[in-house]
Amino acid sequence: MTDASYRDAIFSTPLDRVASFSFDEQVVACFPDMVRRSIPGYGQILGMLGLLAERHLRHGAHVYDLGCSLGAVGLSLAGRLAPEAFALTGVDLSPAMLARARATAETEAPRHQLAFVEGDIRELDYRASGMIVLNFTLQFLPPADRDAVIARLFEALEPGGILVLSEKIVAPDEQENAWLVERYHDFKRANGYSDMEISQKRTALENVLMPDTLAQHQARLQAAGFARVTTWFQYLNFASMVAFKERAGGTSTETADTSAGGDPA
Repeated sequence: MTDASYRDAIFSTPLDRVASFSFDEQVVACFPDMVRRSIPGYGQILGMLGLLAERHLRHGAHVYDLGCSLGAVGLSLAGRLAPEAFALTGVDLSPAMLARARATAETEAPRHQLAFVEGDIRELDYRASGMIVLNFTLQFLPPADRDAVIARLFEALEPGGILVLSEKIVAPDEQENAWLVERYHDFKRANGYSDMEISQKRTALENVLMPDTLAQHQARLQAAGFARVTTWFQYLNFASMVAFKERAGGTSTETADTSAGGDPA
């Protein structure tokens, strides 16, 4: 990274009043450490994005990373694909995140076409794209806005394109959900967070991060028109899905790959 990254200690001291969570300069400074210690499987999800792009992305196609933070999705794709294989636009509301994303891309992937713009994904004028990534972004939008966003992304995808949606989820069964949350807190403790840090961050995220169930995500994606939705990853109450837009003729990219001689196993 071009700038120093620090250990996440934002909630390590008692606060008289816990403000709502925001992606400000303080968060940017420790963001790599925060996601590593707070999001189970984050590295594995990033690593798979490059593999998904290799399999499903048309050569030269455009990619969106919506809620791009420090630009890790673009770097993942750049690590697997040649500079001419794709162009990526990262979108975020945080100027501090975008500034660091640009600096990092210039240093770590200078030959790739990685652009970063400030914008609200609910209002963006989308261009045709072969792949769209929403990594832990939809959960920060008001629930009433989510259906419309997914519908717009479906329209922006080229036939045969894919949407990758990674989210914190809630289980519909109260007892199951409580168990998942407890084990998630164990995960954070094992990564060095104190009970006070866990409690204060949870307070900061109330009414800011509002998760859906897997069934709600799947129903929303199917209602938008996606032919198939596959949950390829889940670790406790975090999951990642791939939604396929049919090619002309009614096949998804995965179906087309298998029929062309890919290993169905």
